[in-house]
Amino acid sequence: MVFSSLTFLFAYLPVTLAVYFLAPLRWRNLVLLLVSLFFYGWGEPVYIVIMFVSIFIDYTHGLLVEKYRSNDRKARWFVGQSIVFNLLLLGFFKYGTFFAENLYLLTGISIPEQVTLWEGFTIPLLNIPLPIGISFYTFQTMSYTIDVYRGDAPVQRSIVKFGTFVTMFPQLIAGPIVQYKTVAKELDHRVNTTEDFALGARRFTVGLAKKVLLANAIGALWEECLAAQSAGTLSVVSGWLGLFAYGFQIYFDFSGYSDMAIGLGQIFGFRFLENFRYPYLASSVSEFWRRWHMSLTGWFRDYLYIPLGGNRCGAAKTVRNIFIVWFCTGFWHGASWNFVIWGLYFFCWLMLEKYLLRNVLEHTPSAVKHLYTVIVVFVGWGIFAMEDLGVCGAYLKACFGGAALWSGADWFRLRNYGVLFIVLILASTTLGRDGWQRLPKRAQQVLTPVLMVLSLVLSTAYLVDGSYNPFLYFRF
Repeated sequence: MVFSSLTFLFAYLPVTLAVYFLAPLRWRNLVLLLVSLFFYGWGEPVYIVIMFVSIFIDYTHGLLVEKYRSNDRKARWFVGQSIVFNLLLLGFFKYGTFFAENLYLLTGISIPEQVTLWEGFTIPLLNIPLPIGISFYTFQTMSYTIDVYRGDAPVQRSIVKFGTFVTMFPQLIAGPIVQYKTVAKELDHRVNTTEDFALGARRFTVGLAKKVLLANAIGALWEECLAAQSAGTLSVVSGWLGLFAYGFQIYFDFSGYSDMAIGLGQIFGFRFLENFRYPYLASSVSEFWRRWHMSLTGWFRDYLYIPLGGNRCGAAKTVRNIFIVWFCTGFWHGASWNFVIWGLYFFCWLMLEKYLLRNVLEHTPSAVKHLYTVIVVFVGWGIFAMEDLGVCGAYLKACFGGAALWSGADWFRLRNYGVLFIVLILASTTLGRDGWQRLPKRAQQVLTPVLMVLSLVLSTAYLVDGSYNPFLYFRF
């Protein structure tokens, strides 16, 4: 189930809100846990078992770390167990087939489809379906035991509250990655106010419109350009139109989903951290990554980069640490070489900016810096989008002059999507937010419900009429 579905909007969410707010305060964590498990199990109930195991392991290891806090060696041992378990869980389900296939390519050793542990019980080794959201909730539970060990978060003694943290449906499927320490107090005690409900509903509606009305609409152009590449008719112009279409699609898709998650969290009394801060306004690649998917970059900074030594150990080790972080960032997104290449692509640009381009960029006009950043980022999205490296190489070759400059279909695409591109560009800036803040308070109060209803009606009409409603981050 996804937020941008009629089932969620008009069945699951209204019933969940009614049950939650009718429940006594002391039962609300349990209610949220149960409805979240139902939400997750809607698509693949068998994988709830994996989530139960993950909850139990990290809950008990948090208690063990707290128990042996005075014995650092034992505490570190239990933290290590938690980390290894989560990485093995993620590795088996997300990367098992990838490693097996590459092992076969390197050695020629045939990997069996499944292994029999005992008669009548087998475990698949290849083509294992990926549990939805596993990349997100394993990172969240892993950070919990680390934070308990560091003293950055209190241990949670209630398994219901801990299970609520892990399974909380607003952020379960695609984040933002919520660290336990940011919601620990709210799990124990939170106040649900009318103002929070209204602000959360507004944030959710904005996110829904971004995802349905903008991301879905421009995603169709990306599919057209991919089809043109397959047919051998892609021109330079169409190639770049496709890259920009995908770049806007993934931004409004993911930031829209994050807005919906943050809004739902606020409705239930939680404050999730922001995940995007107008990344396409960045004037460097470094700045872009301070604005994009901030919960993931923050996680890698806090739990990988800094423990490796960060930038405190000299230039060589700093480069090594950044390389490891970006290799892991790319690989985290998927079990495919294009994601690894995508991560290393940005590692190279970050190193260029850090050591070679810093002085150049400081003396470059803002418009040129912004154009440079946009080109680098959107080429990166091309690498990210196409898992088949042959298709990816041919597509990018066409973009950089390996095809005709113009084709008859380009005018058609520009005419059909030109206005939408203008809307997307404007919506990627702070113009809308700044204009809204300049309105008188009374005008905001009048317009807010009107715009919310309009957005909901238009989004519903699109969902009823259209069949194209992908969510890109489901596959991660």
